[in-house]
Amino acid sequence: AGIDLVVGAKGSPMQIRLAGVFHLDAPTGNIPLATLDLLKAQPLVGQAVPLSLGDAFRGFRIVGTTPDYVDLYGGKVSSGALWTQPMQAVLGAEVARAGGLKVGDRFAGSHGLADRGSAGGGAHGDHLFEVVGVLAESGSVLDRLVLTDLASVWEVHDDHHDANDIGPAREITLALVRYRSPLAAAMLPRWVNAQDGLQAAAPALETARLMRLVGAGTEVLRGFGIVLLAAAGLSVWVALLHAVRARQGDLAMLRMLGAPGRRVAALIALEALLLAGVATVLGLAAGHGLVMLLERLLAERQSLRLGQLDFSDAEWLVPALAAGLALLSAAWPAWRAYRLDVTTLLQAPR
Repeated sequence: AGIDLVVGAKGSPMQIRLAGVFHLDAPTGNIPLATLDLLKAQPLVGQAVPLSLGDAFRGFRIVGTTPDYVDLYGGKVSSGALWTQPMQAVLGAEVARAGGLKVGDRFAGSHGLADRGSAGGGAHGDHLFEVVGVLAESGSVLDRLVLTDLASVWEVHDDHHDANDIGPAREITLALVRYRSPLAAAMLPRWVNAQDGLQAAAPALETARLMRLVGAGTEVLRGFGIVLLAAAGLSVWVALLHAVRARQGDLAMLRMLGAPGRRVAALIALEALLLAGVATVLGLAAGHGLVMLLERLLAERQSLRLGQLDFSDAEWLVPALAAGLALLSAAWPAWRAYRLDVTTLLQAPR
């Protein structure tokens, strides 16, 4: 979405990032609406988009914002139009499907993220939203959001003031910021954190921090994979050695018919390569299939994409590594087949 910075109330930067970018966590609190003007006045800020959270419709978050938020994610309207006044709502594709709503329908939200809202009532049953548009499916977080005007959120939660009043008492939850220049990455977060009650969270930095936190788990999985690879090589070695012993008579017959020892050994190596080839194809297919399934589940439930699912450069080395491991595992069984004593074997009692 090109979001360079998320500004929220003092608290955990990771929590602010998850709440503002992915809508996967609760926000750390509210900040004054005046913060938005303060950010826009900064020469390092190219764009600042407000978010007001707190309500939901059947578990889907209702987000008070501006039409610029749709542009951040490249969203397109599939039917209807964007909102132009308070209490008008634009639904994400998943929200429209799950709620069975279309343009012209009305619904009420519920306070918090509990699954309590319905098309006809809820905690805010006296404040009904009118659906004026439905967004096309984008595979982004937009699919699972209900978007409306900032004044809609204020109207639902404040019966004593004009919703269009944007006085100093008004608050928002978060502000999504785009930098005007690369210099802002070094200066703006410090400036935000120096302001009373404000916390900056850079998505790129928080992602790197998250990867460091899960780095130990990644190393454990990598080590587990190496152990499995060694176990697979040992299994191939045992299987081929057993095959040589079980088929000594057949191998001896081949030698009697004139097959040289190196050809018999090559048969064992070829069998190992065949096993490695089948295992490689099945392994890559199963791995990519599971990743595609996980990607689909994350996209449907959390609107998260895992990125391109094409083969990586490292995966093209898998067939070569599998072939090398197979030949290494087949070396001793092939040598046993090569050194097979035909005379002794044929004279042995049956």
